[in-house]
This record gives sequence, structure tokens and C-alpha cells, in this order.
Amino acid sequence: MKTAAVIVAAGRSSRMHSEIPKQYLSLSGKPVLCYSVEAFQKAGADRIVVVVSPGEIEHCRTGVLAPFGLADVVMTEGGKERHDSVYQGLLKAEGCDYVWIHDGARPLVTEEILRRTLAAAVEGGACVAAMPVKDTIKEADGAGFVAGTPDRSRLWAVQTPQTFAYDTIRAAHEARLRDNEGGAPVTDDGMLVERYLRLPVKLVEGSYRNLKITTEEDLILAEALLRGRN
Repeated sequence: MKTAAVIVAAGRSSRMHSEIPKQYLSLSGKPVLCYSVEAFQKAGADRIVVVVSPGEIEHCRTGVLAPFGLADVVMTEGGKERHDSVYQGLLKAEGCDYVWIHDGARPLVTEEILRRTLAAAVEGGACVAAMPVKDTIKEADGAGFVAGTPDRSRLWAVQTPQTFAYDTIRAAHEARLRDNEGGAPVTDDGMLVERYLRLPVKLVEGSYRNLKITTEEDLILAEALLRGRN
């Protein structure tokens, strides 16, 4: 069984108020992206594909990963939208049986989470890391008033990695490419499997610590969590 990790590191830092992309920001003396690459190395991924913004391959390899001994990865440029970037990464993962798809801005993913999601993908073909929501969620109408209150016991906040049999997730992405209308916006890869293949996607427990670096506050919290882990 061959495994691949597609790490999407093509995002920008619009909510970080930083000129440096969030995946390259320093976290306890190391770029955010490095933590994800290290996690997949420890989990035994046969191939690690890092997807970066156009024109950033050399900078990412030599300026971000190489100083920490992590340059031995496959790299490719992403596309306009996240799903375009994931698809480019999937093309580089061809020949593998199972693939993790992970946000490069989630540095606190653990080897345990990676193994849990891989096991679920082997069993059922498709899964996403997620955690039950802690807060009551309100649905809003177009005017900003409450339109409904979903049952919190049935709501999960989705994370990455999202893990699939390779042929399954590639088929879902290519079905979307053939869809001229595109449908509603796609915010995660599990949606593609649900929408285009009509296959069940398993929710697998991730961790409340498996946060995504989106704002300055997230970076501060990640620093604290890393200190606790160490």
C-alpha cells in the first residue's frame, strides 16, 4: 500500500495582515509549513507533495524547507482556487493507493490523527478529520436575522487531513472539471466526493488542537500549544 500526502501551501495571509504567506510565518523558530511536512514524514508517507503559489517553488524549497532538512519533497504550482491546487497535487501523487490532503497552515496535526484517518480511508474510501462543535450555531437569513438553530449534537467542524482512496478523490475532482456550471462553491474535498460521486464520507476525530493558522491570534495560540506539547 503506497501513501501520498498533498500539502496545500498556496494560500495568502489576507487576515493575518502580513506580507508573508501564513504557511511561511515563523512558529517557535520554524516556518509553519515545516511542521506538516515533518508530521507526514513521521507517519511514513511514501510521497509528500507540496503545492505552492505560482513562482514560489524555488523559494519554498531552498528558503523554507531546505534549512530544516525537508527539501526532499515533490513540489508543484497550484491554481486559482483551492480545489485547482489540490488537483495539481493529486496529479503528482499518481501511482499511490491512498492520499492525505492537508492544509499547510495546520501545523499541529499529529501522527496519531494521520494514522486514524488513513485507517478510515482504507476501510471506507473517504474520510475527513473533524471535531464536534462546541458552540451553538445559528443560521442567518439575508437580512442578518436568525433563520434557524441546527441541532448542535449533529454538527462537526471539519479539519484536515481529508483522506481518500486515490482513485476516488481523483475521480471526484475530474468530475468537477467536467461540470461546466461548477455548482455551489467547494470548500473542502469531502464535498466533491459527496456531490459528484454520491459516496459516504466518514467523520474521524481530529483534535481541537489541530487548528488552522488564519489570524494573528491563531499564531499566538499555536505557539502556546507547541510549548505545552514540548
